[in-house]
Amino acid sequence: QVQLAESGGGLVQAGGSLRLSCTASRSIINFNAVGWYRQAPGKQRELVATITRAAIPNFADSVKGRFSIFRDIAKNTFYLQMNRLKVEDTAVYYCNADGVDAGIGQYWGQGTQVTVSS
Repeated sequence: QVQLAESGGGLVQAGGSLRLSCTASRSIINFNAVGWYRQAPGKQRELVATITRAAIPNFADSVKGRFSIFRDIAKNTFYLQMNRLKVEDTAVYYCNADGVDAGIGQYWGQGTQVTVSS
């Protein structure tokens, strides 16, 4: 079993920045990809950004150019840097570690609230 511990959510004004962190209880290099998803009230959970084992990032169109994803393998931690935040970015953000293809399963963080005020 793998635990993912998130931190960094909060309240920010539109145009501001936040950085989310997710620390895994084992090395993240074992996973095919790690990343972030979000769920706004009344909406389905959606992909925000992922980064593969080979460090290839992928972003939802809605966040391209504003968000970045990076990792610190030595710390078993990956990050979501969110800049130029918009009110519509308000959601609960979940980190994810996908090791299904590697045979080690898929794991989710507990979620952290990000609220962007106008």
